[in-house]
Amino acid sequence: MVAKTVPVDPFDLVVFGGTGDLAARKLLPGLFHRFQSGQLPEGAKIIGAARGEMDTKGFQAHTRKAIETFVAKADRPKADVDAFVAIVDYARVDAMSNAGWSDLAKLLKGREDRVRAFYLSVAPRFFGPICDQIGAAGLVTPLTRLVVEKPLGRDLESARALNKQLSDAFDESQLYRIDHYLGKETVQNLMALRFANALFEPLWNSHHIDHVQITAAESVPVGTRGGYYDQNGAMRDMVQNHLMQLLCLTAMEPPAKFDSDAVRDEKLKVLKALTPITGTDVDRDVVRGQYAEGPDGPSYLTEAGDPTSKTECFVAMKIGIDNWRWAGTPFYIRTGKRLRTRVSEIVIRFKDAPHSIFDAQVGGLKGNELVIRLQPDEGIQLRLNIKDPGPGGMRIASAPLDMSFAEDLGRDIRMPDAYERLLMDVVRGDQTLFMRGDEVEAAWAWIDPIMEACDHGAAAPQTYAAGSDGPSDSLMLMHRDGRRWREIGA
Repeated sequence: MVAKTVPVDPFDLVVFGGTGDLAARKLLPGLFHRFQSGQLPEGAKIIGAARGEMDTKGFQAHTRKAIETFVAKADRPKADVDAFVAIVDYARVDAMSNAGWSDLAKLLKGREDRVRAFYLSVAPRFFGPICDQIGAAGLVTPLTRLVVEKPLGRDLESARALNKQLSDAFDESQLYRIDHYLGKETVQNLMALRFANALFEPLWNSHHIDHVQITAAESVPVGTRGGYYDQNGAMRDMVQNHLMQLLCLTAMEPPAKFDSDAVRDEKLKVLKALTPITGTDVDRDVVRGQYAEGPDGPSYLTEAGDPTSKTECFVAMKIGIDNWRWAGTPFYIRTGKRLRTRVSEIVIRFKDAPHSIFDAQVGGLKGNELVIRLQPDEGIQLRLNIKDPGPGGMRIASAPLDMSFAEDLGRDIRMPDAYERLLMDVVRGDQTLFMRGDEVEAAWAWIDPIMEACDHGAAAPQTYAAGSDGPSDSLMLMHRDGRRWREIGA
């Protein structure tokens, strides 16, 4: 199978924070791959913008180094790199002053008829000043888009303030709040699986599904980012955005059509239907944790630089959705650092067969599972009960129907990084995989009471062994319901 490349309109992309880590690791390599595929139109321009003392040649050298560092050697022929670097430019600007903005304006002058995207790969405190300067420099056109990275606030109040700051300078139709999880092929395939097939959607409800598990596990520690991470924790860093978005896509009703507002309307309905977790319910339905010192590294408290820190680097939660489709079907989510392995997946656990026609010696019938793997190996697995092959009578075994995208869709296909898809969606003007302002606020409105209870002593972080599946109470979160987590990395 050959991946189809859909051309996009001519565009200019200005990356504020262009010399930063995200640009080097994701944005510049992603744009290079799109350039290689022929998706970047002739005349497209990529402009790095930062405070650093650098000129265009210096930024081109920086871009070349980023590609050589983060793109496999076999995937970066020198001729391709040379051609891509040639379309890169640089403007030295200061978000907190007028310095350099006239130079950026000169680079964009006469190009008002093309898509103009500003990517804010900077700390949120710079969002407002940069928006103001973009407006003051006369850089906003009818085809302008603004892309912002998380964190989108740290609570409901700050999220509302940020949304107002952005909406004062740009229309909501121009705002692209990026969550890279939504750019993963498997996340998009979740919608195709549900809404492009007649097989699953009739079963996608509390009558047939026992529960849903959503896991985003990381094997790495917080490391040198400990001090920064400790200001936010897993609840703000992962639950409020990534996991809430995965939950919404899993639980939402079929949209009337596949466009940005229809999809985001349905996600918003899910967020507003979440069962509140407040007061003593927090201790019952929320588990937080911190990893202990292990043979391969120090504890979370040591890396955070605060031996008294109550910030969590692990969260597990039981969540209910109060609507007709999902009443009585719990959603269990978990995320954490320094766990057994790196894996992100959604597990749909169907109810057991209502009656077994087989004798006891055949073995117990296991409920069917649909496993949607987001990383590291994107794919879909459906576990079914089948007859164990061989003579000796009827024996039932659980076996997977397993589809790895890389293997089943052609070994020569390179799975594009999430940022590649999302960057091109910005140019197309497709907001479907980006968060809307009311979505962000609705997620914070649900999370805030939980965090407030935790700040006052509820669900105190437990210590868990590095390289494990997390705190013991996260296992009990499901065991008390007669369920169990799918083993991380299974």
